Amino acid sequence: MTTRRDFLRLSAAAAAAGCTLRATSAFAAGAHDGIDYGVQLYMVRKEAPKDLAGVLKKIRAIGFTQVELYPIAYTHQAAELKAMVEDAGLGHDSAHFDFDSIPARIGYAKELGLKYMVCSILPEKYWGGPGNFKAAAYNLNEWGKLVRNAGMKLVFHNHNYEFKRLPDGETGFDVLMKNTDDDLVKLEFDLYWLIQAGQDPAMMMKKYRNRLVMIHLKDRVADSPVNYRPQDEQHITELGKGSIDWAPLISQARAQGVKLAFVDQDETKLPTFEAMKIDFDYLNGLKLR
Repeated sequence: MTTRRDFLRLSAAAAAAGCTLRATSAFAAGAHDGIDYGVQLYMVRKEAPKDLAGVLKKIRAIGFTQVELYPIAYTHQAAELKAMVEDAGLGHDSAHFDFDSIPARIGYAKELGLKYMVCSILPEKYWGGPGNFKAAAYNLNEWGKLVRNAGMKLVFHNHNYEFKRLPDGETGFDVLMKNTDDDLVKLEFDLYWLIQAGQDPAMMMKKYRNRLVMIHLKDRVADSPVNYRPQDEQHITELGKGSIDWAPLISQARAQGVKLAFVDQDETKLPTFEAMKIDFDYLNGLKLR
């Protein structure tokens, strides 16, 4: 199984070719109850290399109005990639980047009009202890200044490894939050990974409301054990088929000003687009409070 961490490692060469994008508001008309639902391109990492334009059109045909880009798309020149996404009728406000690639990708992101540059995962060398997480935080702060100066926002996307207790009793996430500036490093909470790490997503969204700008969605098989391994993806399922009560969580996010929510179903037992359609239909029928 190729995990997100493995894929980031394998895609380093492709990421060197470019960055990502942003969507114009012209494509944001499909918002549901004030939230634009989109798809993180990692979900279609197997299909996208064969026909990225076709994949984007399928995402839009299902009903999603946004796509969050991923390094697999960055072999395309900025103008070509932007046209491809917009021709599919999709918005592209956000995109994920390999941690180490962020400084070099700022110019490309600015050229594309990206709104959010997201650090998708920390390299494993930063997971070891407080000092490691502090070093990562230092880099994020410095890069956050550069990203802000370019007219965008730097965002950190969580998994579950950050919530493992360190020898001093804190978690790596605690260290990251204490050592990064609220204005320089925003958050994209993956609600599944919060729960997988034993966290209360409603409490976390409230606690970090000043940083939270986006959320990720995938459901969790009932009675799955808490763990801190981001490669442990067998507990993921389609929205509405798992144990997460989505209506209050998405309603809370919306009330806190979140306008973007991305389906990020890392693994699917069903064909990818079949699973994606189940995810969309569930969200489309969801009654927010």
